[in-house]
Amino acid sequence: MVVLVTGSSRGIGRSIILEYARRGLDVVINYHKNDEAAKKLEKEIKDKYDVRVLTIKCDVSKEDEVEAMFNQIIDEFGKLDILVNNAGVSRDTMFMDIRVKDFKRILDVNLIGAYLCSKYALKEMLNNKKGNIVNISSTNAIDTYYPESACYDASKAGIISLTHNLALEGAPFVRVNAICPGWVNTDMNKNLSIEQIEEEKKNILLNKFGDPKEIAKVVVFVSSSDASYINDSIIRVDGGKYN
Repeated sequence: MVVLVTGSSRGIGRSIILEYARRGLDVVINYHKNDEAAKKLEKEIKDKYDVRVLTIKCDVSKEDEVEAMFNQIIDEFGKLDILVNNAGVSRDTMFMDIRVKDFKRILDVNLIGAYLCSKYALKEMLNNKKGNIVNISSTNAIDTYYPESACYDASKAGIISLTHNLALEGAPFVRVNAICPGWVNTDMNKNLSIEQIEEEKKNILLNKFGDPKEIAKVVVFVSSSDASYINDSIIRVDGGKYN
């Protein structure tokens, strides 16, 4: 099987693609800027696992680059079985200070990027009458709101709507689900103060932030045959956040 994970050179995406490789799937690493991190990840996978690896630099918000990426994947592997729309950016700014260009950029990467990749993946999957798409959303899209993250929250809410529509479009051959992580220890959250981290942990029943590996295992399960009757579902992975 072949899986593409967008934004997979670091963070949650990196853990997801490593988990797929560990389970024997051929993997496509997608990244936008960090050549060094992508090359390091490719080497790690090749050194540890007996799978094929393709690394593609692509800005998922640009259709010509996405189309070229999918052409390269099909040329190399002849198919794509699983797409994980993980690529995402954030830029916390107080609501009244958010610039339109920043709002648009976050929507372009987080939402338009997922749409474009799904568009090309779905075409292949429907032709093959099988496939899986997993979208990485956030609890910020459901009920964990932060005005300084309004653009990020809006993009992730759009991912949930996109998931429902893709599930309808892909039925009955392509399963589409969304994973909504809560607080996770990634670079996106590395600038949080100790005080904020401790305050947020009080509202999590497990009293800790998640590890990217914990998100990865859920993603891999949802796209596996063990989850063959899970479709059009929005799945929280947040340690039991209750406030």
